[in-house]
Amino acid sequence: MGFQEEMGAALTDRALHLIVLPTEQCNFRCTYCYEDFTVGHMQPTTVQGIKRLLDRRMAGLERLNVSWFGGEPLMARAVVEEISAHVVAAAADAPDLQYMSDMTTNGYLLGVPVAERLAELGIRSYQISLDGPEAVHDTTRVRANGGSSFRQIWRNLLAIRDSALPIGVILRCHLTPANLPSMPDFLAEVRDTFLDDDRFSVSLKPVERMGGPNDGTMDVLSNEARTDVMAELEAVLSAGASTARTAMGAEVCYASRPNSLVIRADGRIGKCTVALTDPANTVGQLLPDGKLKIDNTRMSPWFRGWADQDWNAVRCPYVGMPRTASEPPLLQIGRHR
Repeated sequence: MGFQEEMGAALTDRALHLIVLPTEQCNFRCTYCYEDFTVGHMQPTTVQGIKRLLDRRMAGLERLNVSWFGGEPLMARAVVEEISAHVVAAAADAPDLQYMSDMTTNGYLLGVPVAERLAELGIRSYQISLDGPEAVHDTTRVRANGGSSFRQIWRNLLAIRDSALPIGVILRCHLTPANLPSMPDFLAEVRDTFLDDDRFSVSLKPVERMGGPNDGTMDVLSNEARTDVMAELEAVLSAGASTARTAMGAEVCYASRPNSLVIRADGRIGKCTVALTDPANTVGQLLPDGKLKIDNTRMSPWFRGWADQDWNAVRCPYVGMPRTASEPPLLQIGRHR
């Protein structure tokens, strides 16, 4: 879309995008993770607040998108199901409402019975990360108990492929200097295993330093190397298969959209799912009655770029955000979405 169309989509009050963290705990401890796991499962008062917020807004909406994030959202599956069931019931009385729901998950708990139940509740799009073949993946995407994760995730993906579930899966394949030698063969296996099924696509994503405890020792691809590396690996994905698909990222970051909000497990309202520990990212609080208590001083910097048609600002409003001398420096995360 052009800038005016993007601005219209971002500013309309007929659309609402909620990114909900039902828990900020996780069953993984990925080596590049930036989360601190200090917040637990969502409490009933916050669940109630989300449902009341939706009740307040539903009648005026044409589009509602609920994205599930974490932590690992499937560790709080009961919360996911309770809120989703509320949306489905309310949407039944709003036949003109377009409701979509997606989930970012590590895939470890996403067996077919779980995916079937969530599909009934409108959750039909998933993003699942893979870091290469088993021997490589299991060195970076480590479970909280120290165990491996690849085999269970791969089994779940195969079971979804072999099912008739009406869902889509984006396989987010992370790239690092360490896993590059193994990626051509691995991506060829991914292509041959999944990409003949139009429910699957691949997104290639270089790992970034995003404020995690291992940032100081973590090796990442240089900006100079990325263009050639990405082109070579995308060629592997498309080789010999007209149905091979690479998922494309959005031009405008969700965080720059006034009609997109992050609802954390403790009810805090944010804009960005990466800068969770930055005070600038806490722009308000969800109240139990569904009302939003918003700090407009903190909220407004996230929307800069719309008035002067600055693509760079709306692609990642966190980069270059104005700061006072007393505020901590920004994470050097680049365009994270």
